[in-house]
Amino acid sequence: MDSLAAISQFFPKLISAVHSSTPLTQLGFTHLSRSTPKNGVLVLVRSDRLGGRDGSSAVENQKERDKGLLLGTERDDSGSIVGFNLISHSGDAEVIKSQEDVVTDRVAETVDAKGGDKVQTKVKHNIVFVTSEAAPYSKTGGLGDVCGSLPISLAAHGHRVMVVSPRYVHGSSQNKHLANVLDLERRIKVFCFGGEQEVGFFHEYREGVDWVFVDHPSYHRPGNPYGDSYGAFGDNQFRFTLLCHAACEAPLVLPLGGYTYGEKCLFLANDWHAGLVPVLLAAKYRPYGVYKDARSLLVIHNLAHQGVEPALTYQNFGLPSQWYGALEWVFPTWARAHALDRGEAVNILKGAIVTADRILTVSKGYSWEITTVEGGYGLNELLCSRRMVLNGITNGIDISEWDPSSDKHIASHYSIDDLSGKAQCKIALQKELGLPIKPDCPLIGFIGRLDYQKGIDLIRWAIPELLSDDIQFVMLGSGDPLYEDWMRSAESMYKDKFRGWVGFNVPISHRITAGCDILLMPSRFEPCGLNQLYAMRYGTIPVVHGTGGLRDTVQTFDPYADGGLGKGTGWTFSPLSKESMLSALRLAVKTYMDHKLSWTGIMKRGMEKDYSWENAALQYEQVFEWAFIDPPYVS
Repeated sequence: MDSLAAISQFFPKLISAVHSSTPLTQLGFTHLSRSTPKNGVLVLVRSDRLGGRDGSSAVENQKERDKGLLLGTERDDSGSIVGFNLISHSGDAEVIKSQEDVVTDRVAETVDAKGGDKVQTKVKHNIVFVTSEAAPYSKTGGLGDVCGSLPISLAAHGHRVMVVSPRYVHGSSQNKHLANVLDLERRIKVFCFGGEQEVGFFHEYREGVDWVFVDHPSYHRPGNPYGDSYGAFGDNQFRFTLLCHAACEAPLVLPLGGYTYGEKCLFLANDWHAGLVPVLLAAKYRPYGVYKDARSLLVIHNLAHQGVEPALTYQNFGLPSQWYGALEWVFPTWARAHALDRGEAVNILKGAIVTADRILTVSKGYSWEITTVEGGYGLNELLCSRRMVLNGITNGIDISEWDPSSDKHIASHYSIDDLSGKAQCKIALQKELGLPIKPDCPLIGFIGRLDYQKGIDLIRWAIPELLSDDIQFVMLGSGDPLYEDWMRSAESMYKDKFRGWVGFNVPISHRITAGCDILLMPSRFEPCGLNQLYAMRYGTIPVVHGTGGLRDTVQTFDPYADGGLGKGTGWTFSPLSKESMLSALRLAVKTYMDHKLSWTGIMKRGMEKDYSWENAALQYEQVFEWAFIDPPYVS
């Protein structure tokens, strides 16, 4: 018996509330049909109301036709049909009153995240984010920022949103964010790793979102979500397999706000840690009639991390044996450890790419890069085969936290209309770091992890040549001990020009963003990047390597565009080399020193850009529409 039908025998009112189907107003191509049709209509009436079959008269049938809706064509400027729209005989859009009639998109108005103007939201979805981290509860990078902010924006659009993440107990001050999280006293058993594993659920309802935390002893240990000072945790496959199983059960078993999310959900699986979710839906649930109307989106934040483990570990996932091929991974000969190594492995991210209904990356540029040999990390051919369902959406930023007109961490507030406070922020930063106070000296900053991906080696090689000029440089970050030691030695070598802050400090990151003139980001690859977005919002000019989200968001300055007024928000350089980076930095410095008017124009154009989560949420909603057009993945 269908599981939902069985439950409905005991909870008919609950099922009716959760799964009621509200009549909708438009038929297909909803994002294209916004205006009154320009010509041609077709009357739509229910077939059982047509004359002859029920003995009704022609007059009665004509009355029914008069009640019918018209299918009007929508044409573009060239006369081509681009969509259709249901209208009444009066020409106005009409609501279809019967659930048996054509089911289409519903439009609902909700208040936006700021409580200001209302935004129009299409079909409201039950959305389930599955993620290894979500700020402020847990965060190591951009993944935590996305899963801490995007759900709030989608909830403000009227969607019902749940975020499922592990309940990390680190024994540190970070645990304070879990102070308001309550035990739901709901424990379940999931089958994986050769037996039944028991997990619990904790919950907090905050800013319109259900924050759900999966509880298990494996999440209770010092370190970050993935490892500690000794490296990655050896049981990460177990920890995140457990997360995926629990996340698939949560919409069915947790009565949040009095009722469950139910089966018709939209799962957003983030990176390999949540990659088993699409596989479980296809292999474990849909064959038995559960989640048959659900959809899954895979969001790739960093393709370099794929969750690859030995092939023998497939039995740990709790999947049917015939699904091994979805996760099967064979290393090329050159990557094998020895001559007898067959290179057989399982790749969780590969399984997610195969089974997800749609795939998203965190920028348009990165969605293309991962289909290339250079950026695909062995998955480029598979991703090319799924290009029709692959899209990129640039991450947003928290514009309330990152706002120079109200930032509590900076010395002086300023805005696009009054930039005077930025000079005060620069002086305050120089004073705090012990640098000579020189308001006219170009101050360049770097904020980020100290590793090979971020191009720290280029900075290291370029510093002697760069600091031969009258320039100051400040760096904030931690990571590779080699680069941490180099930062300390460079600080002692260039006492009046260089400062290196080993570690990470949120207030200092705000003050560097506000006080620097230039932010340098020479990343080898950057799926999206957030620091360049923060920098532009603070009138700090980004100089970036032209890759991924950096290339998407930073437009190279052109002083001759727009009749000499100029355009652009910074500088991108390519190829990735010390010489290319130095050339871009020197061009930026020369513009700062000799062309103040142009520099101010670059600052203001960057500050005008809209990289809010509201903008990103609208693009996600469009992808949600597309996800429900096609049937879900079943085999």
